[in-house]
Amino acid sequence: MEPGNNTQFSEFFLLRFSEDPEFQPLIFGFFLSMYLIAVFGNLLIILVTISDSHLHTPMYFFLSNLSFVDICFTSTTIPNMLWNIQTQSKVITYDGCIVQVYFYIFFAGLDDFLLTVMAYDRFVAVCHPLHYTVIMNPRLCGVLVLVSWMMSAMNSLSQSLMVLQLTFCTEVEIPHFFCELNQVVQLACFNTFLNDTVMYLASMLLAGRPFAGILYSYSKTVSVVRRISSPQGKFKAFSTCASHLSGILLFYCTSLGVYLSSAATHNSHSSTTASVMYTVVTPMLNPFIYSLRNIDIKRALKRVYGIIGIKRPTVLGQMKCP
Repeated sequence: MEPGNNTQFSEFFLLRFSEDPEFQPLIFGFFLSMYLIAVFGNLLIILVTISDSHLHTPMYFFLSNLSFVDICFTSTTIPNMLWNIQTQSKVITYDGCIVQVYFYIFFAGLDDFLLTVMAYDRFVAVCHPLHYTVIMNPRLCGVLVLVSWMMSAMNSLSQSLMVLQLTFCTEVEIPHFFCELNQVVQLACFNTFLNDTVMYLASMLLAGRPFAGILYSYSKTVSVVRRISSPQGKFKAFSTCASHLSGILLFYCTSLGVYLSSAATHNSHSSTTASVMYTVVTPMLNPFIYSLRNIDIKRALKRVYGIIGIKRPTVLGQMKCP
């Protein structure tokens, strides 16, 4: 990496899914629908966990944080893409691209850390049920979330500052629908060995180690579940982990697919399609994963809906009676 003047231009050009004008409304409606489902689905999880006192537990505290991060994560890329489709533009400003890189790395890393913290929470719940409330006390939960935010912020800040030091030449077309870090770095004029090294080291430390922690937690959890004699006990222990395990598989399978597709092929459309799974589909499906088979969430939704149903006739009745 060599320092230079990176103010030769003020904007990048992003890839479109299709250049055919007839498909633009269809693509716009498709991504808008997925974005709205992701936002409102995760927002519903947050509101339910806050409003229902029965869900004021470490598990749902982490889940509400994950839902908030998923909303922010998908909001870093999709609104800008929808705006570009609506305005028939491919442009993203240089400053906007750097900001997008920062928040994309920040929320992706935070997603990873929160999934690891949730795996530890499930490990304690299954392997140390009698000491669960003592170990997973409010102070430890707050510290775990705070550390996750701090580490993600430091990583994204360091990566973004390194991008700011790069010099870009005339080729400023990013073969992606958002400013993905690796794609931006590849557009630099000079040697990017240091940037590439930092990216791979960060991936190993901030993605590989949490994933190893998740595998270790669940290996211990499975060994404990296997020793449970009663089928009912095994089912209850497994049900506490099933939703989170599904979320982990979805997150890591889609993210791994992005990088494998990028490494295996130079087809930008293939890499872009894989990124859609990671940046849009995963945040959209998480509310369904954590709610459809979750008895506590279902009960909370019924309680909240019941309260709304009771209050509404009362208000209408008061309006009718002068």
